[in-house]
Amino acid sequence: MNAMKVFALNATGSFGGQVAEALGIKLAPHEERDFEDGEHKARPLVSVRGQDVYVLQSLHGGPEQSANDKLCRLLFFAGALRESGAARVTALVPYLAYARKDRQTKARDPVTSKYMALVLESVGIDRIVTLEVHNIVAFQNAFRIQALHLDTRSLFAAHVQDTMGQAHIVVVSPDPGGVKRSQLFRETLENRLRRDIGSAYLEKRRSAGIVSGTHLAGEVSGATVLILDDLISTGGTMIRAAEICLEHGAASVVAYAAHGLFVEDASTAMLSPSLGRVVITDTVPPFRLDAAARERVEVLSAAPLFAKAISRLHDDGSMAELTEG
Repeated sequence: MNAMKVFALNATGSFGGQVAEALGIKLAPHEERDFEDGEHKARPLVSVRGQDVYVLQSLHGGPEQSANDKLCRLLFFAGALRESGAARVTALVPYLAYARKDRQTKARDPVTSKYMALVLESVGIDRIVTLEVHNIVAFQNAFRIQALHLDTRSLFAAHVQDTMGQAHIVVVSPDPGGVKRSQLFRETLENRLRRDIGSAYLEKRRSAGIVSGTHLAGEVSGATVLILDDLISTGGTMIRAAEICLEHGAASVVAYAAHGLFVEDASTAMLSPSLGRVVITDTVPPFRLDAAARERVEVLSAAPLFAKAISRLHDDGSMAELTEG
């Protein structure tokens, strides 16, 4: 394979620096300029002609750039790489915006996950790599280019082994839609800990933004419950699930989620006594949480996962370990 260049756009510079460090390289230099009228441009400052190029940009909204701003910069930069003769462009998107809206739930709804695929493909991106999307089947079916989905199972399983390896553990999905994710995590834990791990899931119904449903399928009495989800938004789903598990006799509850968006009253939710601990990755920095809530949240780095993905893709190595947990 041709020479490799790895870029991280400014909004994802800190995460990109960790990825580069894990790879044992330096990020390739680039320029981002903002103009007085709100427009901007981004360009590589080194030659990429004929090279295998990787671009890191996480698409969560932030204090300085919205998700839309970050998407626009990624598209323009990828286009500039193509114009400059890059042989292959891979977008590494730790958090993929708009992926949750993957089907029509009401008349004339947009299907934004499909539209995201169309715009990313349109600028000449050859592959996309992301972490823990809401619906992996919808994600893979939306793209015509190679779409790789990195998995948090090994990352979270290592944390469980280090912090609660001897506990009686039950993995709980906060809703029926997450049962497969929880099942795979439970299997990973069983292989790692070499013992049986329990499972359960909660009923969940949502109408006009109101969440209801209290039925718990499975046994959690006396267990350390691990509630697994792809993301935490307001924290309401996690708190509701934790409270129901405690009502059914759980000894304690730990929440695991790849992405911590922490919008609205999430700081209050994170301080709830129903949650013993909250564990997320650094795909979205917990900048929206106040200091007290941040103390309750443990952040694991996903940068090594993305570094391994870059290394294996560049060398045409196997991705199974990273995509299958």
